[in-house]
Amino acid sequence: MSDHNSNNDSPAIGAALDFTLRLARAQAVMLRRLDATLGGHHGISFSDFMLLLYLNRAPGGRLRRVDLAERQGLTASGVTRTLLPLEKIGLVSREADPRDARVGFAAITPTGQTMLNNALLTAQQTCAELLRNCPADQLDTLGAALGQVAGVHFSST
Repeated sequence: MSDHNSNNDSPAIGAALDFTLRLARAQAVMLRRLDATLGGHHGISFSDFMLLLYLNRAPGGRLRRVDLAERQGLTASGVTRTLLPLEKIGLVSREADPRDARVGFAAITPTGQTMLNNALLTAQQTCAELLRNCPADQLDTLGAALGQVAGVHFSST
């Protein structure tokens, strides 16, 4: 039996919409689990974790706020609101561009790197548990497809 109403009068929703609906549901489940686990063990959300990871991967451990916003799928003001609490607890710092005062950078601090290193294992274990029934080759294929949809290409390092 399928997930949707089997009434013959119901229109078919199509494979793309069905996939999108399932993806949205899976994302909600994964975010709730990651937020709860990372929050319970490290006091940060999954969004905070992603922000620290993106900063850590960036050259010099810093990114322009606009680039960080793009990576997180946020607006510039959204990333600023996300950064403020992390700045207050010393996980990130704000840096100005000496050549252009209009450009602001967010940088991971040594405390932020320690937090990220500790949270990384928790996130990896949580994701492995969530995806334990998915074959690795399917994850690679799906990851590539999602990267194309999102317009981003991340290495696994």
